[in-house]
Amino acid sequence: MSVLAWVQGSPLTGLLLTLAAYRAALALSRRYHGHPLANTVLIGAVMVIAVLLLLGMDFQQYMKGASFIQFLLGPVTVALAIPLYNNLGRLRKSGFAILLAIVAGSVAGVVTAVCSGLLFDMPRSMLLSLAPRSVTTPIAMGVAEVLGGIPALSATFVIVTGIIGAIFAKPLVRLMGMHDDVVLGVATGVAAHGIGTARVFQLSETAGAFAGLAMGLTGLFTAILAPILVHYLLL
Repeated sequence: MSVLAWVQGSPLTGLLLTLAAYRAALALSRRYHGHPLANTVLIGAVMVIAVLLLLGMDFQQYMKGASFIQFLLGPVTVALAIPLYNNLGRLRKSGFAILLAIVAGSVAGVVTAVCSGLLFDMPRSMLLSLAPRSVTTPIAMGVAEVLGGIPALSATFVIVTGIIGAIFAKPLVRLMGMHDDVVLGVATGVAAHGIGTARVFQLSETAGAFAGLAMGLTGLFTAILAPILVHYLLL
């Protein structure tokens, strides 16, 4: 067996490549003081794709090792409850307003996605895959499948949405004259799921905590509301 064949088939390749790409992306992000365009997910994804193309590896070979990191997403998501507990006072104070904002954001996410698809005359399957673009990948794929879309395509839309949200969330919130970390967190969690949440955690623990809350509830509301909204929008 050649060295290249061993590298392509080894589970360690996907794992080590992911970790190395993240560390390199994190170093670049710190080098440019957390500039929105120096997003760790964007840079890391580009690095991973470039190396996979160079090695001639497909996605299934890569996931032999990277699936371990994917498994850790569950415990990490649960761990988001810790910083939220530390901000329990602010949650109690603004809980109802936050809930309304998350519901409105969930509805707006689906409606704007579907209307944009209709505006650009997208094929129905692509449009249905786009509808749940603002929620975390596992939920988006499940919703897309229920709607009759393509789960893999939906996952792509989710990743692109998350990267865009992570880059532009803070500048847009500041442009609107808002400087509250709770506002930044909720807005980012609703629009940019886990990728955006990871980004705002680098800026503020409070923003990250409320982004995690918004991300989870947005996934719940979208799973419930998306089939109903899509049905009426496509009548």
